[in-house]
Amino acid sequence: MEGKSMKSESQPLNAILLTKIKEFTRDLLLNLSNGHSPIILLDRFRNHCILPDSNCFCSSNLPCGKQVLTLCKETHVHRLDVMLRVLLIVQKLLQENKHCSKRDIYYMHPSVFLDQSVVDRAINDICVLMQCSRHNLNVVSAGNGLVMGWIRFVEGKKVFDCISSPNTAHPIPVYVEEIKDIVNVADYILVVEKESVFQRLANDQFCNANRCIVISGRGYPDIPTRRFLRLLVENLHIPVYCLVDCDPYGFDILTTYKFGSMQMAYDTKHLRVPEISWLGAFPSDSEKYFVPKQCLLPLTAEDKRKIKAMLLRCYLQREVPQWRLELEMMLEKGVKFEIEALSVHALSFLTESYIPSKIHGQVNI
Repeated sequence: MEGKSMKSESQPLNAILLTKIKEFTRDLLLNLSNGHSPIILLDRFRNHCILPDSNCFCSSNLPCGKQVLTLCKETHVHRLDVMLRVLLIVQKLLQENKHCSKRDIYYMHPSVFLDQSVVDRAINDICVLMQCSRHNLNVVSAGNGLVMGWIRFVEGKKVFDCISSPNTAHPIPVYVEEIKDIVNVADYILVVEKESVFQRLANDQFCNANRCIVISGRGYPDIPTRRFLRLLVENLHIPVYCLVDCDPYGFDILTTYKFGSMQMAYDTKHLRVPEISWLGAFPSDSEKYFVPKQCLLPLTAEDKRKIKAMLLRCYLQREVPQWRLELEMMLEKGVKFEIEALSVHALSFLTESYIPSKIHGQVNI
């Protein structure tokens, strides 16, 4: 029992998904009524592997095998129960043209779902089964990202006029698919890992001196932030740079923007931004910019474990070998530091010297 391909591009997507849900549940009930244990096949996707020869298809958006779910396995019974409960909620959302969050869904059956991650996996399973993105199910993430700079756009009936006050933060819209009428006068997009750096740029009036758009996912980026960035890159055709902490988690956030995440690998083509360049902070920046020793923190055992695991990812070998060299340098040096450490000599060093020199001097990889 597999997700069926879309029947007609002219049909509204809601109607197509409702038809798929109806056919899926009908087949399921037919199997059960005939005394058969239904077999559900889910395509498996990945955005990276650890094959040493890197001759893989991780970046092709193609499935890499199938996962079999059956009622014959006790571990699958609860998973299928959760999936069907969530599917019923999704069906109602589509029928009534309403939206809700993953958290809303969890609280509809907390005693059954037990944990939010169980709901998250069910939603991912449904997306794979129905061959769609999460927002197509009318399930939205609570927005966490911020944007400012030389851009104006409309989402639904709301106008986001960043241009009139380019250093003022605006929340990134949740309904990215409704964004239209984009007006851009920026030369590039700058993605910063943390809200503290975003606020530093805002306080220093960075966008007054630099025609850019600044985005922050405030840590690991949520889906709206990643989809919003993907939308801008596709429509504006301007360079995009990323500034993260010089530590394993900053690097992992960087790769999430560029290559996507394993959890959402089935939808990577709509979420990743292959065009993004790493602006910093590089391990080599600690010496180049004279970061004091007291600002350098030793890598923990967990940091080292994470770095060694990331070094095995196929895309570091195949697509960005320079990134791999910097990550190896971090492990060799045995230290990490935050972006703010670059401002140890002057509060506005980051905005007045470091970022402009990196961009204008093309010191990025």
